[in-house]
Amino acid sequence: MKIPPAALALGLAGLVPFLWGALTMIFEPVAALTFRVAGARFIGPYMILSYGTVILAFMSGVLWGLATRAEGEAATIGYGLSVLPALWAFFFVGGGAETAAIYLIFGFVGILAIDWVFWRHGLAPDWWMRLRVGLTAGAVACLATVLVI
Repeated sequence: MKIPPAALALGLAGLVPFLWGALTMIFEPVAALTFRVAGARFIGPYMILSYGTVILAFMSGVLWGLATRAEGEAATIGYGLSVLPALWAFFFVGGGAETAAIYLIFGFVGILAIDWVFWRHGLAPDWWMRLRVGLTAGAVACLATVLVI
């Protein structure tokens, strides 16, 4: 089944803050312009790490919604799994840019594993993993710039 155009467009749009943060780390003129126009919180590691934390919490909500498709013990497990990304961000993201980036990368890979479980059990649409793999790869690549630049 094809990824719905709206889901694809909005998912790709959700990568823009990650990409912008990475661009401001790679290209000083982009960082300088962004600093003048929008301020320090929209450049470099701060942008990538704060947005990554927000997205981990957002994905908890998405997974909670998918868990509503289950019943009984499967629903209980689904709800339990769905809160893990937000708890991960709350308890582990911090301690400096590199540490936060590492924990966020592990968080996004962990969400992908949870996505697969939900998809495998029919709680996510047929196209879900195709969308999530690409979005996760994009987010992880941008988070990795914090470690290498």
